[in-house]
Amino acid sequence: MRRLGQGIARFADRASRPLIDRFRASLQLRVVASTLIASTILVLIFSFVVAGSVTSGLLDERQDTAVEETQNAAERAAEQLGAYTSASDTALATTMQRIVNELAEDPVYAPYIMLRTANGEVTKTHPVSGAAEPSADLQAEVAQGKVATQYGNFAIDGAEESMPYLVVGSYIDVNIGYEIYAFYPLGSQQDAISLLRTNLALAGVALVLLLGVIAALVTRLVVTPVREAARTSQRLAAGLLHERMEVRGSDDLARLAGSFNLMAENLQSQIRRLEEMSMMQRRFTSDVSHELRTPLATIRMAADLLYDTRDDFDPVTKRSTELLQHEINRFEDLLQELLEISRFDSGFASLEVEAVDVGRIADDVVQGLSHLAGECGVAVTVAKPVRRVIAEVDPRRVQRILRNLVSNAIEHAEGRPVEITVAEGETAVAVAVRDHGVGLKPGHADRVFDRFWRADPSRNRKTGGTGLGLAISLEDAKLHSGTLKATGAPGEGTLFVLTLPLQSGNRVISSPIPLSFEEKKKEAPHATQD
Repeated sequence: MRRLGQGIARFADRASRPLIDRFRASLQLRVVASTLIASTILVLIFSFVVAGSVTSGLLDERQDTAVEETQNAAERAAEQLGAYTSASDTALATTMQRIVNELAEDPVYAPYIMLRTANGEVTKTHPVSGAAEPSADLQAEVAQGKVATQYGNFAIDGAEESMPYLVVGSYIDVNIGYEIYAFYPLGSQQDAISLLRTNLALAGVALVLLLGVIAALVTRLVVTPVREAARTSQRLAAGLLHERMEVRGSDDLARLAGSFNLMAENLQSQIRRLEEMSMMQRRFTSDVSHELRTPLATIRMAADLLYDTRDDFDPVTKRSTELLQHEINRFEDLLQELLEISRFDSGFASLEVEAVDVGRIADDVVQGLSHLAGECGVAVTVAKPVRRVIAEVDPRRVQRILRNLVSNAIEHAEGRPVEITVAEGETAVAVAVRDHGVGLKPGHADRVFDRFWRADPSRNRKTGGTGLGLAISLEDAKLHSGTLKATGAPGEGTLFVLTLPLQSGNRVISSPIPLSFEEKKKEAPHATQD
């Protein structure tokens, strides 16, 4: 039974989900629905109040008239019954029958009348019907000499169905106490009340529908420009900068459309201006980088000649020659990276994909940076699966990414170990580089891949970084349809996770290595360290 209830609940949720989504997504539907609900509640309250007021008025009027008529009938009967002093008088029954017949036949009085002695010994009715019997409460009030009333349904005069009646009872105080009960049919009042309720229901339904139509029309006038503005803004966001809204009339909505178009024009001109500036900047960077290659080659030849003969110079000149050689090397690296950045910006960067062992690339990078690690006193370890991790990547670009990450980790490790982890998932391979050095301040993880940005500009670097390594690494990862993310905390170190698809052309859905210090430490035990 519980499973059946859960199944019904799930089915109801699935069935109602499209309606709920539609209701949430449509402002017009919400306004119309709210209007219909509010108007329905108001119409129901109004209908109940009006129907109750009219019903109470009709019944009160009929009751006053019936009480007055019953009292007149009691006075008329008392004139003829005053001569009798005993209920056992044989002529009393005949007189009582004659009285009820005369009263019932007189259109002024009720069509159904019951007359009886107070002790109930003699009872006469017109017409005779056993179903027309006043309630015990009504009889008790009449016995006390009061004029009492009662509403009830009776099947009088052989009727197949019960009909509503107003019963009025009165006490006749003569020699022998009598009680008279008059039955007044309420069929006309019931028909009037039913007609009133029907008319109120029809008028209420018509009013609610009319209000719904009005709300839909009014909302449509307001929502249509808003929807058009939303569609136009989506096209603008998609790059269709020539899209504009149609301006109709001169009202508030027309001014909204005009303001939107003006904003779109300003946005288009600003974007074009930024694109032109960006294009000029990229062209300038590319041109300058290419133009610097020729004089740099000449400077390199002269510097190499001086550097090769530095032992023949005095100590000051020798030191100057060594500094010159170092800065020219750094300048060459910067120029090469600027050229690489310009290729990314111009969209000319491409992959040369090969099926290679990513773990082997990590080992080669660590081997190439062993001299730097020795100078900094940092132990670098590589943990990777026992079997080879083969992925379709560009080996040169992946090696450059890992070289930038590992060298950066060694520089900031503060003499503590650097851990490299290679992990393979179903569709992706990940390489994590973790150091335990100075770490990153809050907010720096989002800026660490910005060009020429450094967390601590005053920090001395052994490799003389250019500030473009991580930016190029991020572009290389994107070129593989992969991801490169960073996290860190002051004093706890930094974690970089590179995730690449195993097959070229696929995209990364999830990484085998989470971007978390704690979960990073819980890597699978099948990894081996080198």
